[in-house]
Amino acid sequence: MAACEAQELIRARDVGDITRFTSRAHFASWNGTAPIDASSGDQNRHRLSRAGNRRINRVLHIMAVVQLRRDTEGRRYYRRKLAAGKTPMEAIRALKRRLSDIVYRRMTADAKAVRTSPGGHVGATLQSSAADPNPKIGTSEKSLPGPAEPQPRTPLPAAS
Repeated sequence: MAACEAQELIRARDVGDITRFTSRAHFASWNGTAPIDASSGDQNRHRLSRAGNRRINRVLHIMAVVQLRRDTEGRRYYRRKLAAGKTPMEAIRALKRRLSDIVYRRMTADAKAVRTSPGGHVGATLQSSAADPNPKIGTSEKSLPGPAEPQPRTPLPAAS
């Protein structure tokens, strides 16, 4: 799954307006990729949250698996985490969080590039029909000024 396809899937279904998330950490917490502290005593570890939007989390998981299948930056990141002593599950968890940050950064950049107006449509205003539930009557919907004048017909030539 390409990153832009996943981004469109994420945006279309659940995220909506990305600006409602104040930071990438807020977005990660919402989609369930922010790690939760599961430390006990001297053992310092984290686990993946079971909360959050499961559809988004699944899309991010699929993105991570696809990244691991090919020689990509995601695979190199995963191998660096393994070399740093992380378990395979911890490394995937870190990759999913990184992908979540990338999606957040991309979506915020897209939101800044395309400014939408109050109705949610590009170029819409409060007076336009796209933003107003009751559209204004345009010139095409006005009645004609009066009855049509009869037009004289040219007589048909007489048959001989």
